[in-house]
Amino acid sequence: MKNRHFKTWLSIILVILMIMMTACGIKENDIPKDTVTILYTNDIHAYIDNDSAEEPGISYAELAQLKKDSGDKTILVDAGDHIQGSVYGAMDEGQSVLEIMNGLYDLATPGNHEFDYGISRTLSVTENSAYPYISCNFVHKENGESVLKPHTIIEVGNVKIGFVGITTPETLAGTAPSYFQNDKGEFIYDFLDDRELYDAVQTSVDALQKDGADYVIALGHIGVDDMSKTTSRKIIENVSGLNAFIDGHSHTEIEGELVKDKDGKEVTLTQTGYYFGGIGKMTIGEEGIKTEIIKEYKAKDEDILTAKNEWVQDVDEMLGEKIGELDYKLTTADMNGKRLVRVDGTNLGEFVADSYYYYVNFVSEIDCDAAIINGGGVRADINPGQVSYKSLKEVNPFGNMICAVELDGQQILDMLEWGARSTTGNAEEYEEGAFLHTAGLTYTVDTSVKSTVQMDENGIWTGSPTGEYRVKNVKVYNKDLKTYVDLDLTETYVVAGANYTLTNNGDGFAMINGKIIKDYIVEDYMSLATYAIAFEDTDENGLSDITSKNSPLDVYENYTLNYELPEGANRVNLNK
Repeated sequence: MKNRHFKTWLSIILVILMIMMTACGIKENDIPKDTVTILYTNDIHAYIDNDSAEEPGISYAELAQLKKDSGDKTILVDAGDHIQGSVYGAMDEGQSVLEIMNGLYDLATPGNHEFDYGISRTLSVTENSAYPYISCNFVHKENGESVLKPHTIIEVGNVKIGFVGITTPETLAGTAPSYFQNDKGEFIYDFLDDRELYDAVQTSVDALQKDGADYVIALGHIGVDDMSKTTSRKIIENVSGLNAFIDGHSHTEIEGELVKDKDGKEVTLTQTGYYFGGIGKMTIGEEGIKTEIIKEYKAKDEDILTAKNEWVQDVDEMLGEKIGELDYKLTTADMNGKRLVRVDGTNLGEFVADSYYYYVNFVSEIDCDAAIINGGGVRADINPGQVSYKSLKEVNPFGNMICAVELDGQQILDMLEWGARSTTGNAEEYEEGAFLHTAGLTYTVDTSVKSTVQMDENGIWTGSPTGEYRVKNVKVYNKDLKTYVDLDLTETYVVAGANYTLTNNGDGFAMINGKIIKDYIVEDYMSLATYAIAFEDTDENGLSDITSKNSPLDVYENYTLNYELPEGANRVNLNK
C-alpha cells in the first residue's frame, strides 16, 4: 500500500512540475541536453596483446577502464574488423575476442574481415553477441532486405543518438565470393554500392530523424582510399542529415575532418588507424561535436586484463614451440618500412609460396609446377631470432587450407594479370590484396601499360584484358630441364595455393576454373611450419637454420632462392 501511495504522489508531483514549466514558458525542448561521450575503435584485427611488457600500448583492458572513467553517459562502438587478423583471433574464429567485447561494446558494424570464417560464422557472431550489429547495405539479393538491422537509436541520458551501419561493398570480392553464393553459384547476398548505397543510407538517416534522433552518426567500415570505388567522403557528399561518420577499413588516422554533405553542411569524419593504435573519443555537447584520438591510457580494467591474459597464455602455450631461427628479417615491407607485399615481391611472400610448393611436392607427393599466395594473405613479418609455430600462424592467420588444382597457361596468365592490375610498385599510390607472390614461377609487370582487365560491379574478374597485358615474360620452373621455361598458354600445370584463392575465388579470381587435384591438404600455417622444420640445422642446436642455401628446395638446380634480401629473388620484376 505504501508503495502505491508513493507512486500516486510521484505522479502528482510530476504533473505539477509540468504545469509549472508550461506556466513559466519552459518547453521540453528547452531542457539542456546532456553531454555525451562516444568511444570508438576500428580495425583492431584481434591485436589484443598490444599492452604487453614487450609492447606497451592500448588494449581492451585500457579501453574498458577508459569507458568506466568516462562516466555513465558514455557508449562504445566499433567500426569493423575486430575478430580476425592475429593468431589470437584465428585460433577460435574470434570467439575469445568477442567474449571480451561482449562486456564492453554497445554497438558494432561488420567489417569485411568479419566474413573471413564463412557466412555462417558471420551470422552466428551478429546474432549471438551481447551488443547489436547494424548494416544498411548488407542485403538479401532476392528481395533487397537488410540481413542485419540497418540502423538503431541509443539513448544516453536525455540524448538520442542514431547510428547507421555501413559495410564496404569491397567485401564481396575481397573475401571469398563463394561465401555469398548458394550451391548453384548464384549470389544470395549482396552489398549495395553507388546510388543504391547512398539511398539506403539516406533512408536510414530519414527514419532515425523521424524517430526523434538528436544526432545521426554513420558507423561505417568504408575507408578513404581514393582508388576505392566507394569512400566515406563520397557517402557524406551524397547524403544529407549526418552529423558525423565514424569510419574504418583504410587504416587511416583521422582525428577529425570536416566534409560537406549534399546540402553543404559540415560532417565530422574520423577514424582511429588500426591495431589499437588509438581510441577515438567523440564528445557531443553544447559546443557541437569534438573528436580526439587517445594514444595512451595507463589504467586497466583488471577483469578484462585477466581474461585477455588467459587467452594469450593459452595460445602461446599451444603455439610457442620453437622450430627454427633466422639471422635476418622475412618482411612484408621495403628497406624503409613501407608495406610492399601488396605491390611488389618480398622475401616473405616468396617464403610463403615456397612453403606451399614444398609441401605439395615433397609431403603430398603431387607433382606441382607452381604455387601462389596473394599479398593480402601475408599478414606479419618474421623477425630475426627464433621462429615458432605462433610466429608462422601470425603470417598466415586466416586458417585457409592448401589445395592443388590444374590450370592451363591462359588461366595462369590471367591470374597474374588480375593480381597486378593496379600495381606501380608504390604502396602509397594503391595496394591490391590480390597481388601474387609465386614459387616455381617468375614474371614481369610493365607498369607503363594501363590495365584493361574486365570486371563486374563487385570487383570480380569477368574477362581478359581488352588491350595489352601488363604481365609479360612468365616463366615456369621445369624440374626435368632444371631451368625456367616460357609459360605455354595451352599447357596444363598444377598450381598450389590457399583454397581462398584457387577454389573460392577470393579477391575476385573468377578466372580460376580447373580440376581440383586435392583440396584441404593442410592448414596454411602448418605448411609454413613443415617447410621451416625441413631446413638444415647447420649449427646442430636442434633448430633449423632458415637460410637460402639450407632450403630443402635447393635440391632444384637453378631454382631462384634469396631470402636474405627484403625483395627476395626478384621473382616479380616491375618495369617502372
